[in-house]
Amino acid sequence: MKKTFTLNHEKIKYPRMVDAAKHEVKKYLKRERNKTLPVDADYWAFDCKFGNTADDAQAIHVSQINSKITEIEQQELAHFYVEILARPAQREFIDAEDA
Repeated sequence: MKKTFTLNHEKIKYPRMVDAAKHEVKKYLKRERNKTLPVDADYWAFDCKFGNTADDAQAIHVSQINSKITEIEQQELAHFYVEILARPAQREFIDAEDA
């Protein structure tokens, strides 16, 4: 998902547009997590970027997306960019003797 969300609309109020953007991101994450994993993978990892535009987007953790959208809402900006790319990943186990 690579998308620029526009938060201004002539009939829909600003807080509803923000909620709709949050909902769309959550829905996308849920849809990607429910896809069938390849045999050699344990879970879906997400590479995320967030920013005001695509050019100044910075890498963030998937758990920070909601708080970043809230920051955009507090600043009352008209748009923001989100990039979420799913990739299969495998857990790395640490031996108890090494810890």
